[in-house]
Amino acid sequence: MTKKLYIFSGLGADERAFQRLDFSGFSPTFIKWIVPQEKETIEHYTTRILEQIKTTKPTLIGLSFGGIIAIEVSKQIDTEKVILIASAKENTEIPFYYRFAGHLGFHNLLPTRLLKSSNFMTNWFFGAKSTFDKQILRQILMDTDPVFLKWAIDKVARWKNQKLPKNLFHIHGTSDKILPFRYVNCNGAIKNGGHLMTLNRADELNNILRQQLQ
Repeated sequence: MTKKLYIFSGLGADERAFQRLDFSGFSPTFIKWIVPQEKETIEHYTTRILEQIKTTKPTLIGLSFGGIIAIEVSKQIDTEKVILIASAKENTEIPFYYRFAGHLGFHNLLPTRLLKSSNFMTNWFFGAKSTFDKQILRQILMDTDPVFLKWAIDKVARWKNQKLPKNLFHIHGTSDKILPFRYVNCNGAIKNGGHLMTLNRADELNNILRQQLQ
């Protein structure tokens, strides 16, 4: 029987972020982000996302913010395995300056237009170096729903999780600027990998994922 994979993309992104990963031999379902309700908690949002998961004890793969939601899913249902890529599994892995901004509400002052802009700073921050990476990042930022973006940033900054699934594997890049490597305790490190390593370090990621999905 073909193993079902449920894949959570990054903040506002979609399956384009995984286009260079090889899921042949598996049956992947890319979770679709839904519009959050007003003042919706991350727990309630996750419950609504669960409607897209049709498998008992699923295997989850989460990129960045998608990894946070994958952790929240694992708190509501039994999972076979949870794999995080360039993400965080508990609140202590969220940089203290994000959490400080969340505590004071500073993140709410950021204009949506700035968050959705694509320029040399966002390219540097995400680790987009090639023309292809920059084009994909620009498209993703342009297509990101501003309501979802503001809501998700708030949830990251205020995330309080300390409960981890037993079947967890965390892959992180040593050059990640959004969630710096020094703050996380990962199982597999990609040397010089950044936040977009699903696109520009796909070969190394594919090797690790194949081992973990056997």
